[in-house]
Amino acid sequence: MKIQQKLQLYQISVIFSMLFALVGFSYNTWRLEVSEYNNNVRLASFEILKELAALEQLLYVAHYDQDMQSASPRKGWIKVGLIKDFSYLTNKQVQVGATNLQKTWSQNWENISTSNQSVELIVNDIDEVRASIKTLLTSLQ
Repeated sequence: MKIQQKLQLYQISVIFSMLFALVGFSYNTWRLEVSEYNNNVRLASFEILKELAALEQLLYVAHYDQDMQSASPRKGWIKVGLIKDFSYLTNKQVQVGATNLQKTWSQNWENISTSNQSVELIVNDIDEVRASIKTLLTSLQ
C-alpha cells in the first residue's frame, strides 16, 4: 500500500510538472511574439516619424526659402512613399493617415512653393499621422 501511494504521488507530481512546464512555455512563446510585434511597430513608427519630420522640413524649405533644388518634389515623393510603406507595419489608423497624406501630397505637391493652403493641407496630414503614431505607441503592451 505504501508503494502504491508513493507511485500515485509521483504520477501526480509528474503531471503537475508537465502542466506547469506547458503553461510556462506557452506564456513565454506568447510574450516573445508580442515583444517582437511591439519591436517591429516601434521601429516602423520611429522611421515614419523621422520621414515625417524630413517631409515637413522639405515643405518649409520649398515654401518659405523658395529653394526647389534642395526641396525637390522628387524627394518628397520618396519620403511620402516610405511613410506609406512603413505604415503597413503599424495599425489601420496610421495606414489610413499615410494614405491620406499620399493623396494630399499628390494633389498639392506642385503648389508647395506658392500656396499656403497646399502647405497647410500637407502639414495637417503630417500632424494626423504623428498623432496616430503617438496613440499607437502608448497602446503597446
